[in-house]
Amino acid sequence: MAKYLFLKHYRGAPASANDVPMDQWTPQEIDAHMQYMEDFADKLRATGEFVDSQALRPEGTFVRYDGEGKPPVTDGPFAETKDLIAGWMLIDVDTYARALELAGELSAAPGAGGKPIHEWLEVRPAMGSPTTIED
Repeated sequence: MAKYLFLKHYRGAPASANDVPMDQWTPQEIDAHMQYMEDFADKLRATGEFVDSQALRPEGTFVRYDGEGKPPVTDGPFAETKDLIAGWMLIDVDTYARALELAGELSAAPGAGGKPIHEWLEVRPAMGSPTTIED
């Protein structure tokens, strides 16, 4: 088994698909999206492929070390929307192909109008996992 991290970016969908920002969705559309995410996680719990997940708020701060005895330097949040992470899910699957299959399914979560959002998901193998992205 190998662990992969799905990063849900605020990048959105292709404009021709369903590129309505979440802050413009109705409460019902948000609830349907969150329910889809929970149902997806439950499906992976049942197969033993789910490890953990979390939705993230858009606010945040960049922090870096500024030298011995100095407070950390902070900046932001000034990231472009496409660089913000909306949430993540960690899975443990047999193959990279399975990770891509699940990411494609997760990308179909509903958005505005209940239609799939076709959102971009970044699929990253965890360090130390016995995997390559070629398998």
